[in-house]
Amino acid sequence: MNPDLLLVRRDLDFMLYEWLDAAGLLGRERYAEHSRETFDAVLDLAEKLAREQFYPINRILDTQEPTFDGEIVHTPAELKPAVRAYCESGLLAAAFDHDVGGMQLPSIIQRAASAWISAASVGGTLFGLTPANASTLLKHGTAFQREVYVPRLLEGRYFGTMCLSEPQAGSSLSDITTRAIPQADGTYRLFGNKMWISGGDEDVSENIIHLVLAKIPGPDGKPIAGTRGISLFAVPKIIVAADGSHGERNDIAVAGLNHKLGFRGIPNCLLNFGEGRYPVAGEPGAVGTLVGEPHKGLACMFHMMNDARIMIGNLAAALGYSAYLHSLDYARNRTQGRRPQNKDPQAAPVRIIEHADVRRMLLAQKAYAEGALGLNLYCARLLDTQATALDDAEAQRTHLLLELLTPVAKSWPSQWCLEGNSLAIQIHGGYGYTRDFQVEQLWRDQRLNPIHEGTHGIQGLDLLGRKIRMHDGAAFKAWRVKVAATIDRAQSAGEPLAAMAQRLATATDHVETTVRTLFAQDDLDLALANATAFLEAFGHVVLAWIWLEQACAAQAALAADAKRADADFYRGKLAAAQWFDTWELAKVGAMLDALGGLDRTALDMQESWF
Repeated sequence: MNPDLLLVRRDLDFMLYEWLDAAGLLGRERYAEHSRETFDAVLDLAEKLAREQFYPINRILDTQEPTFDGEIVHTPAELKPAVRAYCESGLLAAAFDHDVGGMQLPSIIQRAASAWISAASVGGTLFGLTPANASTLLKHGTAFQREVYVPRLLEGRYFGTMCLSEPQAGSSLSDITTRAIPQADGTYRLFGNKMWISGGDEDVSENIIHLVLAKIPGPDGKPIAGTRGISLFAVPKIIVAADGSHGERNDIAVAGLNHKLGFRGIPNCLLNFGEGRYPVAGEPGAVGTLVGEPHKGLACMFHMMNDARIMIGNLAAALGYSAYLHSLDYARNRTQGRRPQNKDPQAAPVRIIEHADVRRMLLAQKAYAEGALGLNLYCARLLDTQATALDDAEAQRTHLLLELLTPVAKSWPSQWCLEGNSLAIQIHGGYGYTRDFQVEQLWRDQRLNPIHEGTHGIQGLDLLGRKIRMHDGAAFKAWRVKVAATIDRAQSAGEPLAAMAQRLATATDHVETTVRTLFAQDDLDLALANATAFLEAFGHVVLAWIWLEQACAAQAALAADAKRADADFYRGKLAAAQWFDTWELAKVGAMLDALGGLDRTALDMQESWF
């Protein structure tokens, strides 16, 4: 157990200030009252909370899962003080406006701060969906929801969930069967079952606001088929009056807990709405209020879902980063074997970091973790630009970029930081496969991230089927403009950046050619059959761009002063960028060639052939 192995503050400072120019946001009115000192104080606070509150309970939350006694879900006693400390710090509401109780900090600072907590204990992030829940209510909710629920959510008195999946439907939301029956007082009574609800019940908060997808009956009394009939509802665990006082327990029952591979500190529930166990005013049905317009619930929920997807990418990056630091520490201290040219059996063993293959694995981890964190901080910077756009054109360009990058920001860190976590176990050898070292837990915690908030398959279909082609390819074109600017900057910086820039230019051209080929024919099933492979290939090109961006910033620092005390930090950045260019970007060409070949193997594979 070592709280020094969470994140590297020096790297965060590099990304925030030397590369992404977070300080430049101070010139925009929304953030004008802040300063670099403000930003640093928030990061200091997050690191302190991570080290002192969350890291000490990380193993406890992993080994002492939540329990359910038939009435209440119980969490380990050590969780509540840590969560309270976080909520009382104001970090939960850090990026929200002053007038709703927030700090009005840039998203990029809030995202960096939250990475500290995720790296320390993902099981402690019981409150993780609460900001996205509050943000959705602020944008789409009623006056009551905004004025009563939101302040309590942002204070951390209430926590928020998202209730989409059902046992029989999984990710196919068009097949949900939860019903919402309108009442004379304007409320609705909900009946149905929801699965995989993180924080669906717990003993830490005063109340829980569930955002629930359900279908309102049509004119014939039957639910409208497909996603067109879905509406969104705010359904509290405990009924809340207009003055904020608590009434009866709502008709929401925990049917059971899911026992997970990782993320064990967060109760994951099967919830039954309206089974009559806790009737309200003597009648069955969970009482909820409509969020947004009837039958427009999926559009409202996507506001929360996109927030959650970016959050998952950030969390995945943090777990990957921590695993990398654990590997690096182990490799620097573990002695084993000798260099290949040393045949003397009496020679002292060397530290394993001196073996080239170990350095290869460490480089891979560094490239995955620092690249993933960089991508998510870049997306956060886009959120800040969009929030303070100088004109409609800037707002639209930024929105398009975010739309395109969101499936990558969620899925790429989830996939490749998981690979980094696997390499962390490999570097530790047999010890990595035991509970004596933390890397096995980091791998288990990481394994959920490619699944929840939309699997790779769903993200791939979203990227290729919608985002790449939306508005006649406007989002893709906006991204290409950004990449071209990076390429120009790198080419003028000389070698090795110029060569890396040329390979990135070739890869982006290849992506565009592949997209045209896929959609030049009329078979949509064929075009999307290998969407996940496209997501992986495009994600690698995006990360090559992110690494070239970081490399430009690092090379500029060295050009200004090659003898500076922290020169090795920048050389490490350049080495990781070079490694990614040589070993990871090189994979993309073959993948895009296979996609452009319109391979039908998976599409035509028959069930009986397996």
